[in-house]
Amino acid sequence: MLRIKARHIQVSTPDQANEVMLKWQQGASFEELARAYSECPTARQGGSLGAFGPGHMAPELEPVFIEGDIGSLYGPVATAHGYHLVEVIAREDNST
Repeated sequence: MLRIKARHIQVSTPDQANEVMLKWQQGASFEELARAYSECPTARQGGSLGAFGPGHMAPELEPVFIEGDIGSLYGPVATAHGYHLVEVIAREDNST
């Protein structure tokens, strides 16, 4: 079974997401950005979503979780909850 570890920052507008993305590109810590900007309760954990399998998060985010490069920041991705910046930390397939 595929297990994914990821973190995210959820904001209300694409402009906010782009502003946070720029700060990350300039070297700001993901965890600090999540704590400062994210509107999701995961902000307290630096945006950590923990470990999960396919189908457990918003479907709009699924392609990033399954195909995104480890350590790259993707977004903004729009969902019903807002705009997300997503980083895949690890991906493991334990089905073998």
